[in-house]
Amino acid sequence: MTERQKESKDEVRYQGNAFLRMMGYVRPYWKTVVVCLVLALLITGLDLYRPILIGNAIDAYITGDFAPGEMAEARFLGVLKAAGLYLAMLAATFVFSRKQYLMIQETGQKIVYTMREELMAHVQKLSMRFFDLTPVGRIVTRVTNDTESINELYSDIIVRFFRNVMMILGLAVVMLTLNVRMALLSFALVPVVLVLTIYFRKMSRKAYQLSRTWRTVLNTFLSEHLSGMKLIQIFAREKEKHAEFNDKSEELYKAGYKEMMVYAIFRPSLYLVSVIAMALVLGGGSAQVLGGAISLGTLYVFVQYISNLFDPIQELAEQFSTLQSAIASAEKIFTLLDEEPMIQDPEKPVALPGIKGRIEFDHVWFAYDNEHYILKDVSFTIEPGQRVAFVGATGAGKSSILNLIGRYYDIQKGAIRIDGVDIRQLSRDQIRRAIGQVQQDVFIFTGDVKSNIRLRDESISNAAIREAARNTNASRFIERLPHGYDERVTERGATFSAGQRQLLSFARTLAYDPAILILDEATANIDTETELWIQEALETLMRGRTTIMVAHRLSTIQHADRIIVMHHGRIRESGTHQELLDMDGIYKKLYQLQLA
Repeated sequence: MTERQKESKDEVRYQGNAFLRMMGYVRPYWKTVVVCLVLALLITGLDLYRPILIGNAIDAYITGDFAPGEMAEARFLGVLKAAGLYLAMLAATFVFSRKQYLMIQETGQKIVYTMREELMAHVQKLSMRFFDLTPVGRIVTRVTNDTESINELYSDIIVRFFRNVMMILGLAVVMLTLNVRMALLSFALVPVVLVLTIYFRKMSRKAYQLSRTWRTVLNTFLSEHLSGMKLIQIFAREKEKHAEFNDKSEELYKAGYKEMMVYAIFRPSLYLVSVIAMALVLGGGSAQVLGGAISLGTLYVFVQYISNLFDPIQELAEQFSTLQSAIASAEKIFTLLDEEPMIQDPEKPVALPGIKGRIEFDHVWFAYDNEHYILKDVSFTIEPGQRVAFVGATGAGKSSILNLIGRYYDIQKGAIRIDGVDIRQLSRDQIRRAIGQVQQDVFIFTGDVKSNIRLRDESISNAAIREAARNTNASRFIERLPHGYDERVTERGATFSAGQRQLLSFARTLAYDPAILILDEATANIDTETELWIQEALETLMRGRTTIMVAHRLSTIQHADRIIVMHHGRIRESGTHQELLDMDGIYKKLYQLQLA
């Protein structure tokens, strides 16, 4: 299966009318759009009248009859008057065009800004399962590239489309009014133009779709491989990955080249037709001028009109292509906006006055795909303030339990309760505000140290940040930085060690003061010196909080109040460290393997 087929298969096609939905975003700015359309109508009227003004001047002041005594002066004054009026019309066209451009561009930017904000807010509400299945690069493409495609529609296409249609209709009406025979001669090649336009629309749509698909594929590839650059370098796969990038980049180049060739054929072809039409008008019109059927001024008007007729036709054809691409982008954006979060808040959530931290799993069954169960009939209770650890082989279901407590996924059977209330009756915000989760792979954002602890929660003061850092030993390295808490942080905190990033995550968690603490391999891969700091920080973090730990190193969880042993999605053993050793079961085997 090709990348293009995969892209098409992975995304559900939008079922509604994307164009009408896009127009819904224009509704708050309808007055501005109406003004822009009126200005477009005025500009079109001025463009139509200027050739008539010159044509009338030719007939009246150049080829017209004057008395011998007043000929030179009258002709001069007449030409001067026509020139002044022409300049005034040009000035009016400039003012109207500038006003229209500024208004429509500002409106387009506001609409696209609103759409980007709506997209980002919606994406943040989606369930973790969506991010498990959707490449990051595809989401980035929706928020950036696709919104820019729509921006062109709002800020340019709508008004120009209206203006071009009015221009073509206006030219046709005026030409038929001036001289039917000359008008029909001018329209002789219109069928050829229509055939070219239909063919162009068909080919340009295919070319754009191909280009857009490969752009998404390349964005996805870049997002994934730039994030995994360290792994690529560790295994010395730079050449192979560069070759893979070249293949995708070449496909995008070919798609872009095909798109360019479509325009390269259409524009010269349309220009050739316009030259032939001009020749027909000049030839036929000259014969009628010599025969006295039409005036020289009328011929001038037709020459100007025929040269102006093909520009709006070409623009309309290209605007149809842009419109199609905008609609295609809109369909993908609306498909994303219509993606329903798998985890929904109840209509009237229960509001707990304060979460104490009692956690209960009651015969819980869970599968990520609703078929293959990861957890099977799991039941346990953790009392407030208890420290409970989960151990077991990879795939036993430990991390799934942690994800379910925060309601990042919903279970299929059973119930999970916090302080006696089913978490499906609580709001997600209340649940997650009460939980502080520290993971092995700490994510650090670009910014500075204090913003990574605060996470844009302005209710956390600088003093609270420093206190949290001191209590978790993060201040030991932060205060040695050149700019302390204002030290700039690169993407993912690449300039910090794993231990320093972990201490930052502890400070972040403590600053939010959660009732429930979740530690998912929080001390894995940490050097010995930093581990001492982390152990001290953990004691501070766990004090007075319900703590749930997952660790492969059994030495780090020996002092837990209870250790639960998971095996193939079920609880096999439960007890203290010594009680489990006395059972001579799975836990003892794991312990002996680590000692060995």
